[in-house]
Amino acid sequence: MIVVAGEALIDLVPAGPAAGDELPALLPKRGGGPYNTAIALGRLGSPTAFCSRLSTDHFGAALLRGLTADGVDTSLVQRGAEPTTLAVAHVGTDGSAAYSFHVEGAADRLFELPDALPEPTRAVSFGTCSLVLEPGVGAYETLMRRESARGVFTALDPNIRAGLITAPNAYRARFRSWLPHVSLLKLSEEDAAWLAQSDDLVAAAREWLAAGPYAVVLTRGGAGLTVLTRDGLELSVPGRRVEVVDTIGAGDTVNAALLHRLDAHGALTSAPGLDAEQWRDILTYATHAAAITCTRPGAQPPYASELTLAATPA
Repeated sequence: MIVVAGEALIDLVPAGPAAGDELPALLPKRGGGPYNTAIALGRLGSPTAFCSRLSTDHFGAALLRGLTADGVDTSLVQRGAEPTTLAVAHVGTDGSAAYSFHVEGAADRLFELPDALPEPTRAVSFGTCSLVLEPGVGAYETLMRRESARGVFTALDPNIRAGLITAPNAYRARFRSWLPHVSLLKLSEEDAAWLAQSDDLVAAAREWLAAGPYAVVLTRGGAGLTVLTRDGLELSVPGRRVEVVDTIGAGDTVNAALLHRLDAHGALTSAPGLDAEQWRDILTYATHAAAITCTRPGAQPPYASELTLAATPA
């Protein structure tokens, strides 16, 4: 089982272009980086559990139904009467998305450390707002360290939301403190530059590798993905050309596809030792999955049946 730990929220997504000076109508969509990752894993066919706290309001109920519909185990989901976090998406002409958040007093930030994860857990994925907002961040941080210490593969996607980070340098220091407990670090070029305060992303990735992770995967939008590993491998694959509707959930789909394909290679271990061709297969699979997500509005990751790269790993 792969456990995804982090927030679920409601994205308010523009229903279409605004007319003149009018604001666009907004449609509520299920979202949140970890939530999207869990849904994507479920759709790809990985046994998955979601570890979070959801509101008992109608949005929280809808989020829970979405998990169940895609076969995600919800036994680790905590519930509370607090409201659901709202994220207002602003979609640019190129399909890229920026967000403003309504998070005060929301249920997901009151997450508490679970006593234990299910026995079959082989990997835990962390990221996004849940690693920023107190007091929940402390519980997620403790969970990361606890599971890493017992040999569970840990994946981290910081998925920076700068508007939520009130003390950037303190966050950067906290991020570095997580690295000894991380197996796979995946992040966008923009997030890497923000964290490193540098445009030399290869040097930054190598510095992060030296702190603990086995691999760093950089997402480069339409240009594809690059992986750097502790073994000295550096490999890139191109993106797939598609008609982009928006990029909401594309990075989360990459998270899920990486974990799913790593598992197919039997590589959810502390030192997978994958060769270049195996990494090429994993990255190509992830770019294909993300490209499909970009062709439809909101976070709608693909099902396994929509992917044509189904070759059995060597």
